[in-house]
Amino acid sequence: MKSSDFHNRRGFLKKSALTALTSMVGSEMVFAKKLPPHYLPLPLENALEGKHPDLMTLSDKPWVVETPAHLLDDDVTPFEKMFIRNNGLVPEEKIDPKTWTLIIKGESVEAPKTYTLADLKAKFKPYTYQLVLECGGNGRSGYVPQTAGNQWGDGGVSCAEWTGVRLKDILADVGLKNDAVYIGYYGKDLHPSRDPGKSAISRGVPLQKALEDETLIAWAMNGQEIPLQHGFPLRLVVGGWPASVSGKWLHTISVRNKEHDGAKMDGHSYRMPRSPVQPGEKLPETPENFKVIESMPVKSLITFPKSGIVTDLNKTLLLRGQAWAGDLAVKEVHVSIDFGATWQKCMLNLPKNRLSWQRWTAAINLPQKGYYEVWARATDEKGTTQPMVIPTWNPGGYLNNSCHRIAVKVV
Repeated sequence: MKSSDFHNRRGFLKKSALTALTSMVGSEMVFAKKLPPHYLPLPLENALEGKHPDLMTLSDKPWVVETPAHLLDDDVTPFEKMFIRNNGLVPEEKIDPKTWTLIIKGESVEAPKTYTLADLKAKFKPYTYQLVLECGGNGRSGYVPQTAGNQWGDGGVSCAEWTGVRLKDILADVGLKNDAVYIGYYGKDLHPSRDPGKSAISRGVPLQKALEDETLIAWAMNGQEIPLQHGFPLRLVVGGWPASVSGKWLHTISVRNKEHDGAKMDGHSYRMPRSPVQPGEKLPETPENFKVIESMPVKSLITFPKSGIVTDLNKTLLLRGQAWAGDLAVKEVHVSIDFGATWQKCMLNLPKNRLSWQRWTAAINLPQKGYYEVWARATDEKGTTQPMVIPTWNPGGYLNNSCHRIAVKVV
C-alpha cells in the first residue's frame, strides 16, 4: 500500500463514525466515545504499518521506534526494519504529491523559487545513495545518571537507499548571496501540543555540508516512494550527521546568513558541552557552553548472531556486522572475546558510497565451555577508535559510541 493510501485512510478514519472504527478493528470498541481527540486505536495507527513485529516502541506521541541490533543485518535497511524518530506528529492533512511544493527562500537567496515534485524530477539530475541516518541520542540508555529523552539502546540507526536531487543543484538554480552560511528546513509535521503556532522541529546544517554531493532532496527510499512515517513525499537527507537534520515532510529550505535558529537548534538540543562536565552537572544552556552536533562518531554493531546464542564447543562462530563513522570511512574493525585484553582483526568491506555503512565479518573460536561476551570496535580513517566503555557523560545523553557486545554461551 502506498503512503498516500495510508494518509487517505487516516483522514477517512478521523471523519468516520464510531461504527466504521468498530468495523475496522474487528470488534466493538469499548469506551470508543472516550477516545481522546486526534487519536486512533493502536491497530489503525499507520506508523507501525508494515514494520517488523520485533521493533520496540519507545513513544507513540510522537512515534519513536527502535530496531534491535540483530535486525540491522541487511546491507540496505528495508522499510520494515527501519527505526522511526519523529519530533512531531505525522501530518494529518491530505498529502497529494502532485500538488506538493518545495520553497527555497531566506535572507541569503538571490531569487526565491517554488518547485513542484514534478519540477524537481524534470529540471535536475537524480542521484541514489546509501546513507547512514542515526539518531543523535542513539545509545542514550547507557548513560548514568540517566538523562532526559528517549532511552535508546543501539538501534536508532539505518542505512537505506535514497533517491532524489542534490540540494546543491537546487541552490545553484536559485542563486546564493555571498553571506550564505547555513540552511534550515521546515516540515509539515505538527507540534506535539497541536499548537499551530509552534514548530515541532526545524534544524539545519552549515552550507558546506548542504553543498556535499550526497545531501539530497529525496522522494524515494529503497526504490519506492518514501513511506509516510519516514517523510513522504519529500525529505531532506543528510548522511553522517544526526538524523534530526534530515527533515521529513519537507516543504521549505531557508538559506541563512547565520546559524539556523529554528526549533531544536537551541538549549542543549542536539548539542554537546564544549568542555567535559561532571555526571549530573547542569550548565546554563547557552552557545558559550554548548556546540551543535555535526558529524557522528565512529561506531559498529554486531548484527549476527543475536545476543544470547548458545553454540557448541569446537564450532567456529561466524560473526558479522556494520560499521560507520559519520563523515569519515571506517578503516578497521576488531572483535574481542576476553573483555578487550586481546583483539582480532575483522574483514571489512568498502562502503557502497561515501556516508554508507560498511559490512564486517569475522570467524572466532571459543576455547572452552562457558559464558563469553563478544565485543566489537571500529576505527575510522583518522585513527579514532570506539571507546570500550561509555564515553564522558553529557546532559543530552548524546553520542554514546561505546563498544557493542553480545552474550554467547558455549556448551
